[in-house]
Amino acid sequence: MLTSHLASGLMLRFIGSRAILSGPAGGVVGYAMTSYKNFGCQPIIGFDMGGTSTDVSRYAGEYEHVFESTTAGVTIQAPQLDVNTVAAGGGSRLFFRSGMFVVGPESAGAHPGPVCYKKGGLLAVTDANLALGRLLPHYFPKIFGPEENEPLDKESTMKAFKKITNEVNIYNSDISKHLSIEEVAMGFIRVANEAMCRPIRALTQAKGYDTSHHVLAVFGGAGGQHACAVARALGMQSVMIHKYAGILSAYGMALADVVHEAQEPCSKTYEPENFLYLNSHLEALEKTCVDSLQQQGFSSANIVCEAYLNMRYQGTDCALMCSSVKDGASSKSNACSYGDFKKAFLERYKREFGFVIDDRQIFVDDIRVRGIGKSAIKTDENIAQAKGEPKIEAVTSVYFEEGWLDTKVYMLSSLACGHIITGPAIIMDKLSTILIEPDCIGHITPQGDVQIKIGSSKKKIIGADLDAIQLSIFSHRFMSLAEQMGRILQRTSISTNIKERLDFSCALFGPDGGLVSNAPHIPVHLGAMQETVQYQLEVLGDSLKDGDVLLSNHPSAGGSHLPDLTVITPVFYKGVHCPVFYVASRGHHADIGGITPGSMPPHSTSIQEEGAVFLTFKLVDQGVFRENELIDALMAPGKIPGSSGTRNLQDNLSDLRAQVAANHRGIQLVNELIDYYSLDVVQAYMSHIQSSAELAVKDLLKEVGSQVFRKRGAASLHAIDYLDDGSTIELTVNIDIEKGTAVFDFDGTGPEVWGNCNAPKAITVSAVIYCLRSMVGHDIPLNQGCLKPVTIKIPPGCLLDPSPDAAVVGGNVQTSQRIVDVILHAFGACAASQGCMNNITFGDESVGYYETVAGGAGAGPAWHGRSGIHVHMTNTRITDPELLESRYPVILNKFTLNQGTGGRGKFRGGDGVTRELVFRRPLTLSILTERRVFAPYGLEGGGDGQRGNNLLIRKCGRVIRLGSKASVKVEKGDMFRLLTPGGGGYGTPSDSDIPSNECLEPPSKRQRQIEKGSVYEYKRTQESVTFPFPSSPEAES
Repeated sequence: MLTSHLASGLMLRFIGSRAILSGPAGGVVGYAMTSYKNFGCQPIIGFDMGGTSTDVSRYAGEYEHVFESTTAGVTIQAPQLDVNTVAAGGGSRLFFRSGMFVVGPESAGAHPGPVCYKKGGLLAVTDANLALGRLLPHYFPKIFGPEENEPLDKESTMKAFKKITNEVNIYNSDISKHLSIEEVAMGFIRVANEAMCRPIRALTQAKGYDTSHHVLAVFGGAGGQHACAVARALGMQSVMIHKYAGILSAYGMALADVVHEAQEPCSKTYEPENFLYLNSHLEALEKTCVDSLQQQGFSSANIVCEAYLNMRYQGTDCALMCSSVKDGASSKSNACSYGDFKKAFLERYKREFGFVIDDRQIFVDDIRVRGIGKSAIKTDENIAQAKGEPKIEAVTSVYFEEGWLDTKVYMLSSLACGHIITGPAIIMDKLSTILIEPDCIGHITPQGDVQIKIGSSKKKIIGADLDAIQLSIFSHRFMSLAEQMGRILQRTSISTNIKERLDFSCALFGPDGGLVSNAPHIPVHLGAMQETVQYQLEVLGDSLKDGDVLLSNHPSAGGSHLPDLTVITPVFYKGVHCPVFYVASRGHHADIGGITPGSMPPHSTSIQEEGAVFLTFKLVDQGVFRENELIDALMAPGKIPGSSGTRNLQDNLSDLRAQVAANHRGIQLVNELIDYYSLDVVQAYMSHIQSSAELAVKDLLKEVGSQVFRKRGAASLHAIDYLDDGSTIELTVNIDIEKGTAVFDFDGTGPEVWGNCNAPKAITVSAVIYCLRSMVGHDIPLNQGCLKPVTIKIPPGCLLDPSPDAAVVGGNVQTSQRIVDVILHAFGACAASQGCMNNITFGDESVGYYETVAGGAGAGPAWHGRSGIHVHMTNTRITDPELLESRYPVILNKFTLNQGTGGRGKFRGGDGVTRELVFRRPLTLSILTERRVFAPYGLEGGGDGQRGNNLLIRKCGRVIRLGSKASVKVEKGDMFRLLTPGGGGYGTPSDSDIPSNECLEPPSKRQRQIEKGSVYEYKRTQESVTFPFPSSPEAES
């Protein structure tokens, strides 16, 4: 028992931020301390599925930490176990939308919960398990209903499933086979399992591990019902379910060691001359940790300290927190007295990113020591040895892929060490239900845990005809394929733009070049990549061979702007002479030549001034990388007076190789999919998924068209807006309500401009597909089908379809935003956002820097616009202030929200930001912005957002307004003040306006599980502002 003095001391040491999500973290400790050694130190994936969330994590001998995380929109900078919330658990809601089975992300929550809770709840995964006989109400306590004294309500669950089954069968009325309630419920379980497998693959493969080489440690009240199916889908052979699986998080917290961590910044290179500094500071931090733990009652014998250095290559943002290697074989030049940190860094960098960078200095950003007070609680208590066959409590009927099967029921408390449970079977515990599926075998361990060996089930034959369940599964598989390509590209690239800013996109295309799946990467790339692939098919026809790889960036070939280099690889399959699919990756290269560093000149008037141009370039010819020809092409702009070839050749070459590698991974995954299902089936479901997206957009157009017709008597929409130079962007949308189709006619748009705000046709296509995808209001596949109901008409020669030699760099980053504003204005979806990316570049012959800066988002019919956020067509993050100031000759004087710049209204527009940079030496400053003349408009009576402003304040105090676009010489001590636009308001302002600090969101976005962890952080970085209808606040920092 703790003394009052010690208890008081512990309370004083309590830090609230470290208690956040302590439950899921306790589960990690629980399975790490009870399962890892039992499987011969085989790496373990933790799968914690409860009633309202599903968390995944990984353990391989040491805990994996993150040092910054975002939970419920709040960013916390503190060491935490890397626990990833990926789904809403048993509360994940079930929908049938546009011909697809959809599970989550909306949650039924704990209250009212699923239908079976008898509180007027919503159909959820728990209901599906109950309908299939996988939950046995007889063994559950009577805690349900309004008075919390009733059993699970299976009758209501079956009524709800009967209703959704009727919806499915009505939709599939032209298909002879109708689905039963059980088949529909089983379909939702299969889709839920596949949805949970995607982030597990991301968690492991992002760090260079093979998912199938892990054990699945399952816990939480609902985890045991899905354990076998999830493990089988991931290729795992073993499942571990602890005897306290239902409360493993609490048990793990009891087992957890007490930890005290001390950290300080360093900013030294990892070199022998700095080892004395590192040793002394590590020793001081170690003493701090030991003293703290001793004050908490731990003896020196029970205290262990671990030293870490936060290390990165010079010129990169990707720091890795590394413990040392202590093998005695390290040279003195690499090892300080705490071990060889360099070897540990290089090994981890190689594993996670696939390469190391030779002849590059390694920096130590932080020094950290973790003091651990070891727990004395024992976990290896054994149970009695089995003396006979396991006792069967009952036999029940459970639905599996094979249909209804007799399933034996056992009580975990009645089982002994050595008992073998052959599936199908259910093992009941007071706190959880374990389902052992057919072809799986459970073993009771000496500690009373359940180990399950996963058998190879019979392969189900899938035909090419549409199956709504299989459609949903293919949707996840296609999306997972594009996501895994993105992970490979991020791992193997070398530049900051791709590796850290994640300015890239990866996608899968059909044999006709039509988009099949696009991971949620950069919005402006969404439709443009399809245009690029289809252009190459038109030009090259059937001449492509296996092993060929193409490179293109020209606007007339589907390019967005020249720095975005697209690498395209045809996918060949054995026995087929023409490509069966295409894979492509598009990455923003920091420099490809041109008249200014960064290849983003504010005053370019022709495409030749913007860098190297690739219309159709064979990057790899039947397996041979054409490096010499590529170098010649990248250096070609230097032949133009006043221009330069690429200033970053080695990064260009490395990143293009990374794009080739990402495409190669895509080819492998496509072939694996075809091997499993057959080519006819995979291509058939490619078409089915495109049809599903087409149906969703048709439903949207019918709904909008009907609303407009009732209001105006005609199903026609119109909007117009102006660039700062007065150029017009005009749109008329004519909707056919019966067919659910629309014509987007940009007639009236101004002519090509003398400047670089011309936008290639591909950008308009991207803007249309982005807006349609956003306005649908729920998750749909992102593919060519979104555009099938739409005809886009663009007058030749206008600024949205310029001549092949027109300058376009501003069209990608500025005009694209204004096209989106015009489309959303026409549909009345939301007010104008900042309409700009605020492109800022500065540098000289030795250094160059490029950034885009956030502003205000437009408000909508039921929500306030976000403040300080990138909108619509971009979602990259800004450089951390410390990195900016340490690497570049500037001081960040101010970076804050510019209060009151959002438009007034019933719902306020988001505020812009103020950003001030002070220059520490003479440089050239270039700015490329919009919304400095025409304000972001409000809708339905809402006020306009405030215009942006660009001010140069000379050291002497002289203030100069630079206008929308400028390039100017700055001197030491000069300051650039950027005031970005706010967003427009929505609705007539009144005294009863809803306060803007209330987090109002569209109804379709509410009650979702709160995602967290490294997988979420990666996804958030890329899609943080992908859609204007936000589900969580995302502010740049």
